Amino acid sequence: FFTVFTISCIFPFYYLFINTISENGLVIRGAIKFIPEGIHFQNYAKLFSGNNDLFQAFKVTILRTVLGTALMVLSSAFVGYIVTKREMWHRTLWYRLMLITMYFNAGLVPAFMNMSMLGLTNTFAAYIIPAIVAPYNIILVKTYIESIPAELEESAQMDGAGYMKVFLSIVLPLCKPILATITIFGAVGHWNAFTDSLMYMRNAPELHTLQHKLYTWLNKTSNLGAIADGGGGSSVSDVASNLKINKYTISMITIIPILCVYPFMQRYFEKGIMLGAVKG
Repeated sequence: FFTVFTISCIFPFYYLFINTISENGLVIRGAIKFIPEGIHFQNYAKLFSGNNDLFQAFKVTILRTVLGTALMVLSSAFVGYIVTKREMWHRTLWYRLMLITMYFNAGLVPAFMNMSMLGLTNTFAAYIIPAIVAPYNIILVKTYIESIPAELEESAQMDGAGYMKVFLSIVLPLCKPILATITIFGAVGHWNAFTDSLMYMRNAPELHTLQHKLYTWLNKTSNLGAIADGGGGSSVSDVASNLKINKYTISMITIIPILCVYPFMQRYFEKGIMLGAVKG
């Protein structure tokens, strides 16, 4: 059962990959099913050579993922630490106000108006600032920190260590599993996001993300395919076929980085999500 389940999960990625490295004519006719034929890697080379927009989108996505995830992890770790302190001023109030944002939001239009009034539209900061505070990740970190023996912090405080010293020297190193867990959450979220690019970067095409480009390719392919089916001519059909191959290729490019990173974080992810889970 698990073998069949594993194959069913892997096959879509395998099918996508073999269609990007097989002979384009066979791919267009839908002849590639299980085994690649006429193997080549020209589709990947052509997509990056002479396509500065895609290369720029790739750089924006990587920068957004690295910077946004790092700030989110640091914020979640520190906020998760301070809300465990009973001496924090109105700790319960601030914690509950933060949790409310997990269940209620104003919606897309007020969010866009808010970003616009703050001057964040068409700027790279629109990708980073709204995602710095992640309530769910803060809950995971808070629960994990509460499982750390209090004696460790008390001994450090007796030696004169303050909150920041305890956090940086004791709490943060012990939180590696849960930090790895929320790192995966944050990285995957930033890498796959495209709605914020679609909404906030209307006049800044140089800041479009890789997923936004893929979304654009999908729309072009669908529109040209509809025109070709309606008798738009062979030239339209050829363009639609080329867009289809490019769609497969760019889809594979967006998947590969996450597939490469995730196996190295798996063991931390499993340990962190179990120890940092919310207990009833």
